Amino acid sequence: MSVSRRTLLTTAAGAAVAVGASTAPAASAATPDQLDLASATRTLRQAADYAVAKLRAVAPGVTAFPVGTKFEKWTYSQNGDWVGGFWPGQLWLAWLHSGEEQFKALALASAEKLAPRQNDTSTHDLGFLFYPSWVTAWRLTGEEKWRAGAVQAASSLIKRYNPAGRFIRAWGSLSDPNNAGRVIMDTIMNLDLLAFASQQTQDPKYLEIAVAHAQTAQRNFVRPDGSTPHVFDFDPVTGAPVGPNTVQGYSPASCWSRGQAWGVYGFTTIHRRTGDPEFLTTARRLADFALGQLTADHVPVWDYLAPQAPDDVKDASAGVVMACGLLDLAELTHRPHYRESALRILTAVSRTCLTTKSARAEASVARCTRNRPAEDGVEVSLPYADYYLLEGILRVLDRRKVDRAIDLSSV
Repeated sequence: MSVSRRTLLTTAAGAAVAVGASTAPAASAATPDQLDLASATRTLRQAADYAVAKLRAVAPGVTAFPVGTKFEKWTYSQNGDWVGGFWPGQLWLAWLHSGEEQFKALALASAEKLAPRQNDTSTHDLGFLFYPSWVTAWRLTGEEKWRAGAVQAASSLIKRYNPAGRFIRAWGSLSDPNNAGRVIMDTIMNLDLLAFASQQTQDPKYLEIAVAHAQTAQRNFVRPDGSTPHVFDFDPVTGAPVGPNTVQGYSPASCWSRGQAWGVYGFTTIHRRTGDPEFLTTARRLADFALGQLTADHVPVWDYLAPQAPDDVKDASAGVVMACGLLDLAELTHRPHYRESALRILTAVSRTCLTTKSARAEASVARCTRNRPAEDGVEVSLPYADYYLLEGILRVLDRRKVDRAIDLSSV
């Protein structure tokens, strides 16, 4: 992009601002065209309407929790696995977008099925399970049981904290020595449940554990170029670092794109809850690396540093997760190129990754990859892609609606 060119962007308040090319990252050189805001807004509104229409058609027949598609049809978990919160979360966003009461009723019924999981100490994913479902239910209805259940889930989550290493263990029951020192990037997204619990109880222990974990991840995961591994292992007894590893990425030295996206979103969120500038700096480093890896289609490859990248299978879920984090970054750093990048990603996914040409499809977003090394869910639909697409689009179209659901405030 030449220095003389300027791009019009829309701020969160809806005002147009001019952004000089000097603020754009190097990745924008791959997309020299101006962002047509009117066209992008139309595309995003159409995508949101499509997602809501899909839910309108499919949701009444859903009695469990979608975990991914097989031949374009949802497969299910009865207890929610780690993704159970995204189904009621989608329904809440559909209710906010459409005003249709059936979505509220379905969201409440779905969230209720997660009740037994609030006492589950065997997983780090309680934030994924309870924030978009129970925290959102409390924020939108004011019913005490949703708040209390979310706080109980946070109490279960902190039992996984290892004080020697200052981290939250990712996998395995508390009595299982296997994986006892294993930390993964995904956990950064579960920390906001702890921030919520401290806010609600006025007990600082939850947020203190969230901050300790984030600091440990910040110190050990982030490479000099801003890329990250999926996994970092520690000695569970002493807490000493062992080294990087991976499960869903190509290798310990690669950069799994959805893990990178979790980091962009998660570090930005923990900054919003604490005001710690180091977390914001970390989020920017991760975002700048990922944006530098995007090709002209603006849909992330499944691993940015795999040998076939960027000519490899895509993961649209990584794109929509990162877009949500980029929208936060744009507001917090006053650097509109992050917002432009988010709009380009959301628009690209909306134009090239939706299931609009399939009469069979039960999901909204295609071209997602769950676990490429295991050949598990390659180029399928995933519930978190549908959720974050709708969250990202509504952040752009009407930020206040998303704020009602998930709290976009900063300290």
